[in-house]
Amino acid sequence: MSIRQDDPALEALLMPFLTGRLAWPQAGALFLRARQGHGLVPSAWPGLVCEQSFKPEADALERAGFQVHPQGDSRHPLVLVLPPRQRDEARALLAEAVARAEGEDAVVIASVPNNEGAKAIEGDLVRLAGPVSTLSKHKCRVFWVRPNAGGGDRDLAAQWRRLDAPRPILGGTALEGRFTSRAGVFAWDRVDPASALLAEYLPGTLAGRAADLGAGWGFLSDALLQRCPKITSLHLYEAEARALDLARGNMAPHAQKVALDFRWHDVTAGLPDTYDVIISNPPFHGQGRASRPEIGRAFIAAAAGALAPGGSLWLVANRQLPYEQVLGERLGGIEVVAERGGFKVIRADKAGAAPKGRR
Repeated sequence: MSIRQDDPALEALLMPFLTGRLAWPQAGALFLRARQGHGLVPSAWPGLVCEQSFKPEADALERAGFQVHPQGDSRHPLVLVLPPRQRDEARALLAEAVARAEGEDAVVIASVPNNEGAKAIEGDLVRLAGPVSTLSKHKCRVFWVRPNAGGGDRDLAAQWRRLDAPRPILGGTALEGRFTSRAGVFAWDRVDPASALLAEYLPGTLAGRAADLGAGWGFLSDALLQRCPKITSLHLYEAEARALDLARGNMAPHAQKVALDFRWHDVTAGLPDTYDVIISNPPFHGQGRASRPEIGRAFIAAAAGALAPGGSLWLVANRQLPYEQVLGERLGGIEVVAERGGFKVIRADKAGAAPKGRR
């Protein structure tokens, strides 16, 4: 998956150091939700430790030479953070940054685009840690604070840090108590209607080795195993480590019956194994708001390369996305199985006979 080339929030985040308003600590720093971009090179920011749970971003940082972890608990004199749009997730991340700022003069600094709630998130940091210093650049607000100087609300920080904890979802439905999720992952507190449509049309005859591409917190994987008793193994591929952790727990009831494997992986880079069945509700946005249909096309290409002869891909997508063309180029036997609510379910088969006993 390609990484953004233009990242105003990242460029703005670095401005206080480039202009001398803040000094870079000799002991290095921690960057939460770190992103690779222009000006972020190890030689310019010595001792920078990056945490990023989204695999394509983590891979880009590693290629640039940074030390990267999906999560951690280390403490640092400087913590940089790029808060996400989802409010509970952003508050939890700010509280995490405050908790991991070490030393009386420790600094927490954040950058948010103006059109993504910058003023509100700045206000949240004030509530957590006290008065902030602010600058505006690249249509973003950058704000920083010394959280250990005594101006913050430690009880509120502890409360907000818990907002990232997994919690039961789907209260008041037939699935109440079955799944847990957390703020910020895709469709975190509901069943996505596209996934629900695909789950409804999965045939019970699917069998053999299976994969779920972009598995999220595990709804489709669970539906596949509930409907298809002849599935012998299931690999869950998910680029967001926070979602994959949830899927491990949500799929635990199946662990004694089916071989499960949870893979933190960028599907657009291809798949390492072959499968008889692949299911997917591929993303069509990156981490920004712009439509990215090329991501879905890359998912289809990866699935086509990983299907065994005679294998089948079951895909759900927005109705207007022209995936049939790339499916026709890569696979065959294409059928639009269902259309509803702006979504379509497509089945595509790979030519060739399945090995005896697989289907």
